[in-house]
Amino acid sequence: MNILAIMGPHQAYYKDEPIRELDSALQVQGFQTIYPRDAADLLALIEHNPRVCGVIFDWDEYSLDLCSEINQLNEYLPLYAFINTHSSLDVSINEMRMALWFFEYALNAAEDIAQRIRQYTDEYLDSITPPLTKALFTYVKEGKYTFCTPGHMAGTAYQKSPVGTLFYDFFGANTLKADISISVTELGSLLDHSGPHLEAEEYIARTFGAEQSYMVTNGTSTSNKIVGMYAAPAGSTVLVDRNCHKSLTHLLMMSDIIPIWLTPTRNALGILGGIAKREFTRDSIALKVAQTPRASWPVHAVITNSTYDGLLYNTQYIKETLDVPSLHFDSAWVPYTHFHPIYAGKSGMSGERIPGKVIYETQSTHKLLAAFSQASLIHIKGDYDEQTFNEAYMMHTTTSPNYPIVASIETAAAMLRGNPGRRLITRSVERALHFRREVQRLREESDSWFFDIWQPDGIDEAMCWPIQPGEEDWHGFADADADHMYLDPIKVTILTPGMSEQGEMAQEGIPAALVARYLDQRGVVVEKTGPYNLLFLFSIGIDKTKAMGLLRGLTEFKRAYDLNLRIKNMLPDLYAEDPDFYRHMRIQDLARGIHSLIRQHDLPRLMLQAFARLPEMVLTPHQMFQQQVKGNVETIELGELEGRVSANMILPYPPGVPVVMPGERITHDSRPVLDFLLMLCSIGVHYPGFETDIHGATLTEDGRYLVRVLRDDGIV
Repeated sequence: MNILAIMGPHQAYYKDEPIRELDSALQVQGFQTIYPRDAADLLALIEHNPRVCGVIFDWDEYSLDLCSEINQLNEYLPLYAFINTHSSLDVSINEMRMALWFFEYALNAAEDIAQRIRQYTDEYLDSITPPLTKALFTYVKEGKYTFCTPGHMAGTAYQKSPVGTLFYDFFGANTLKADISISVTELGSLLDHSGPHLEAEEYIARTFGAEQSYMVTNGTSTSNKIVGMYAAPAGSTVLVDRNCHKSLTHLLMMSDIIPIWLTPTRNALGILGGIAKREFTRDSIALKVAQTPRASWPVHAVITNSTYDGLLYNTQYIKETLDVPSLHFDSAWVPYTHFHPIYAGKSGMSGERIPGKVIYETQSTHKLLAAFSQASLIHIKGDYDEQTFNEAYMMHTTTSPNYPIVASIETAAAMLRGNPGRRLITRSVERALHFRREVQRLREESDSWFFDIWQPDGIDEAMCWPIQPGEEDWHGFADADADHMYLDPIKVTILTPGMSEQGEMAQEGIPAALVARYLDQRGVVVEKTGPYNLLFLFSIGIDKTKAMGLLRGLTEFKRAYDLNLRIKNMLPDLYAEDPDFYRHMRIQDLARGIHSLIRQHDLPRLMLQAFARLPEMVLTPHQMFQQQVKGNVETIELGELEGRVSANMILPYPPGVPVVMPGERITHDSRPVLDFLLMLCSIGVHYPGFETDIHGATLTEDGRYLVRVLRDDGIV
């Protein structure tokens, strides 16, 4: 990170010669110098090359205008203005806050100036490096000998083995040297929140608008359990989003608490629409409490924000309306909402404190920001018992945390600070909008069919689009609440032909699973596949190359589909799964067959019924898990599940949310839940390679799905 941009030469000897001398001196200091053609070229260079660590320019020619434009890109970047005896220094107090230094044009002064620039550059790099990461870098550079864990000793052990050297060379020396023991006292402690770890958590809290933040190294699955273990005592009642992440179901299995479900809506496409406003009212909760055995007034609530499909809540309404002392927003998929104005009022940490309430927000730092896998954050706003909370934290946190993961959490936060951070998120939104427009353009230019996008008409302006009631029917939610849910522009849902947002089935269709398999063979991995929709996440790591690769994949699929290529040629991986079955089949035959099967089962109606009628809770998830531990379970085929109490959570992909919780029984009234599962399974029975992935069920070699249930003679 030693690139300096020099604006020149200036066609004046008394200026050119000192700059030439300075160029040579800077190279001795280890800098690489580059010469942009003009101010526009310089600004583009800074915007697209974050390794630029300073700008040298002529004050008389560029003055404060250039400084201000650079400041909009990176207010921390050092600026070096060269002046002469006649230069005018009309600089205000505000402008002097810039990282701006002045030097005079003079011969034989280059070495001293280069040393100063090296000093200011080092200060700049030091200022943008967050505290724990800085301490870790320093420790690695010191190269101390340790006689503690981990056993690979900064990678030394790997270099004593042939296979170990392969591992060492792949990951690199610094990665292994940074994998250190909690015994290294100068880095403080993740468990005690001391030293650089404490500084890092304070730094992160300031960055994300929280009062307190905790770094978690085993993903938001663990963050969710930590919050729940502290906020919900044994025997208490908790409001839980029915479309919760499975980690929250595991929390319910671990803790002896009673769940009351808040049921979200969904449209015919299977897109989750969030929990209706009425569900948050005191009257609605009172009715649920009255209908739930052993339930008391809830002490805690968990809301998924955003939904898997990218819908964000007006969180202020929920905070003010929901009558519970403790409120947790599971925001695993939206760690960036604090850093762009379109997300104002749509995150857990937005706004001020709510009197009498503690607000928690958990975020998967690794999902859509630049952090290692398993990197997660807990943010808190409100009064809580830090010592007791930390006990819950330590219950789920290893005493041997991975320091590179911890440093990546802090670095992800540092990347979002100031103008550079806002620009990162802005570019992410802009790339998503550009991609959406390109798909629209190709659809309009197509002479037959092309993919569509789930979005309103007219998307020129960057915003979160409201899911409003009334005449706007693009979203397909018949009973939408006003000013309640909003579509995040970076969550792009591509629609394939075959089903409308209102659930009308066309005569012909292209199930999305075909497109997903085609894209996967071309190196494009889909985040989520529904019956006729595909979800893509335009995170800060998506660039134009990746976006164009996706667009090219979609257009190539259309071309191949229109040519009606053989499965053997178009989907060779699928063909290899059952060559005899697919030997003479073409892509349109396959699409027609699966689409016909979906129509036969009337998927839109079945899906809506399946999620509108919850199974009966016979045992709490905790009680059911205790029965499972005691061995009071047996295995049956999925089709026999009606009337039986499920031992496990049953969660099909798609749609990726639980349909049966541990301890629940499918009754005649909730039979559509089972019919929906059986319909998903039937596709794989008819078409090899399209077996449904169902968590909580085991797929046998002969195609049967087995589930575990409470024994008939089990304790209820």
